[in-house]
Amino acid sequence: MGVEIAVNNLNAWYGPTHTLKGISLRIAANSATALIGPSGCGKSTFVRCLNRMHETAPGARVEGTVLVGEENIYEAASAVPVRRRVGMVFQRPNPFPTMSIYENVAVGLHLGEVTKKSELDEVVERSLRQAALWDEVKDHLRTKSGASLSGGQQQRLCIARALAVDPEVLLMDEPASALDPVSTGKIEDLIFELKDEYTIVIVTHSMQQAARVAEETGFFLSGHLVEFDKTDRIFTNPRDKRTEDYITGRFG
Repeated sequence: MGVEIAVNNLNAWYGPTHTLKGISLRIAANSATALIGPSGCGKSTFVRCLNRMHETAPGARVEGTVLVGEENIYEAASAVPVRRRVGMVFQRPNPFPTMSIYENVAVGLHLGEVTKKSELDEVVERSLRQAALWDEVKDHLRTKSGASLSGGQQQRLCIARALAVDPEVLLMDEPASALDPVSTGKIEDLIFELKDEYTIVIVTHSMQQAARVAEETGFFLSGHLVEFDKTDRIFTNPRDKRTEDYITGRFG
């Protein structure tokens, strides 16, 4: 099941550049939360801080508290267990091109305790079913590579790969921006289904997408969280004029 994420006074830097400035918010468990804002406003940096991927960039550092459930993830000695709890799906599908569909899903399991073929088979099938991909690929699991799939299928394969290690949180950084409308609709349908079991955070440039899939929405601007509220409130009656200006297209 998903867990709550509590962020308190989060600051992040890339070298001397102060990218996130005092971000505090609570992300509800088993819900979808959207992050909107113009390019370069800090949305992607924020989600990368939620599973400690930000620290992989040269010169990057973070201050503040991120609680995933009861765990302060920045007190953990290793980021590896954190990234198993908090999965990530990127803007462009990134299947491993030399691996079969099966191996693309199972690759993270080899790092854990799942080694028996029967168990691997079970997890691979479950994950592909959760990602609404099983019926399309079940006859080619070991004979086709992940790179042979269409763009939308590749993105769902990456979602299945993230789900295979049984995370509690799924981060999605513009997961449909490179996809056609039909594939985008499938990703949005998946979000509706998956939030019953996972906490989902989605970065999107599409305000229509945020309105369709998310219970709560945060508006980022210049490294600040300007407003965070119920999605319908954000889009119909925002409290901050900067939010209203962005939503109505006056900038961004």
